[in-house]
Amino acid sequence: MSLDKKIYKKLLEVPKGKITTYGELAKAVGLKNGQRAVGKIMNKNPYPVIIPCHRVIKSDGKIGGYAYGEEIKSNMLSKEGIKIQNGKILDLENSIYRF
Repeated sequence: MSLDKKIYKKLLEVPKGKITTYGELAKAVGLKNGQRAVGKIMNKNPYPVIIPCHRVIKSDGKIGGYAYGEEIKSNMLSKEGIKIQNGKILDLENSIYRF
């Protein structure tokens, strides 16, 4: 299985109302310091409606980039119950999904 597919498959485990970080997702598929690789793969996500790449954020709580823009990413996360203020996730610890 390709790295892209491994990452997309792992990301499917993150439920609505939860988020994960690029680093957590990298670790979950056995990549050391693979945050950037995960980011690049998320950016090429061919199935954004199915594979919830909008649920992947930066480890500092900032929402990070999104192929369709940060505003759309924020809106999608807010609709799922994630509280965001000034581009950062509020209550980060309780919002993170651990693999």
